[in-house]
Amino acid sequence: MTKLNNQQADVSIITPAYNAATYMADTIESVLAQTYGSWEMLIVDDCSTDDTAQIVQAYASRDPRIRFIQLAQNSGPAITRNTAIEAASGRYLAFLDSDDMWLPNKLERQLQFMQERDLAFSFTQYRVMDLEGNVTDKLEDVPDEATYKDLLKHNVIGCLTVMLDKEKVGAVEMVNIRSRQDYVLWLHICKRGFTAYGLKEPLALYRVGRQSVSSNKVKMAKQNWRVYREIEGLNLVKSLWYFSHYVVFKLVKYAR
Repeated sequence: MTKLNNQQADVSIITPAYNAATYMADTIESVLAQTYGSWEMLIVDDCSTDDTAQIVQAYASRDPRIRFIQLAQNSGPAITRNTAIEAASGRYLAFLDSDDMWLPNKLERQLQFMQERDLAFSFTQYRVMDLEGNVTDKLEDVPDEATYKDLLKHNVIGCLTVMLDKEKVGAVEMVNIRSRQDYVLWLHICKRGFTAYGLKEPLALYRVGRQSVSSNKVKMAKQNWRVYREIEGLNLVKSLWYFSHYVVFKLVKYAR
């Protein structure tokens, strides 16, 4: 189902892109293959030096649901995502990075899940694929729900699986830090009293890169500590308490 030009899409897909030419087409194709068609995909290019812009523009010329925005200067992932969020017209926000993919029924199933339960914030299971797009047997499971305190212990939410109802959660903006912007946003939403609900179906594919920030365990730990102390403003005792849960969770996860 394709949404007509003069109708507003239900779901706005937020996709930041920087030198994403290698995987950009795969990401877009996974959106075009959705069984639910009332969406707009806002792809914001952060001054790529490869063929990212040309690839996106070619798709946008064929499908008006794909919207291309190019920043005037390189600004980082938070501003890139916020630019797309500000331009979004849909009631629901969904997030998909330029190297990840969705399964065809992702939007349909998640919208059904949220609307049947009148939810503001949801996320799903996802599978891991390698750089070549080969899907591994690694499945990232999710709990039934996650509160602010749950998320302080460890982030159980994959950004590529999130859907938010803007009418319920209100203004959405990511903090301008180098990494973990998504995690901070989930914390801020849940801190306002919302609970994130997990859909136990693998509806997305996360590509693991050799040089990704998330692959560096030491950097990730430092960023988490910074979130506790500088962004959430937790005192030393609380920070140590939640950080200990984070470390144990990661040790168990990496030992599997």
